[in-house]
Amino acid sequence: MIDKTLIMRKINLISEDFEAIKSLAKLSYQDYRKSPANEVLAERYLERMIGRMIDINYHLITETGQPPPADYFQSFLRLSKIGVYPMDFAQKIAPCAGLRNRIVHEYDEIDSRKIYEGLKAAVKDIPRFLKYVTEFVDSF
Repeated sequence: MIDKTLIMRKINLISEDFEAIKSLAKLSYQDYRKSPANEVLAERYLERMIGRMIDINYHLITETGQPPPADYFQSFLRLSKIGVYPMDFAQKIAPCAGLRNRIVHEYDEIDSRKIYEGLKAAVKDIPRFLKYVTEFVDSF
């Protein structure tokens, strides 16, 4: 059974972090790079938001009777298969799982341009993700 309270709590936490990154996302890349704190903040907020999105994914997948996906990337694709959002959006947002992994596991050096691009993508894609999830959960 889908736990709407859990999902809404995660959505609220994502929304709070989202508000904090909007000002960073408005900066030009040059201005973003002027302060090392900007990248640290962006990394941490992205890690938290994407992690919570993945939590939502796994909850929705398993609570709709599907087996857990093989990895985080697949969890975004799987939401399309259970009807949360269209496949074209799934393919667009799924790479954020790789960004989260690079941040968390510090694979080699983290490319500041990739973080900045992830930040720019997040301000477009996260509101859509939250809208799709909310509509899906409200249908139960």
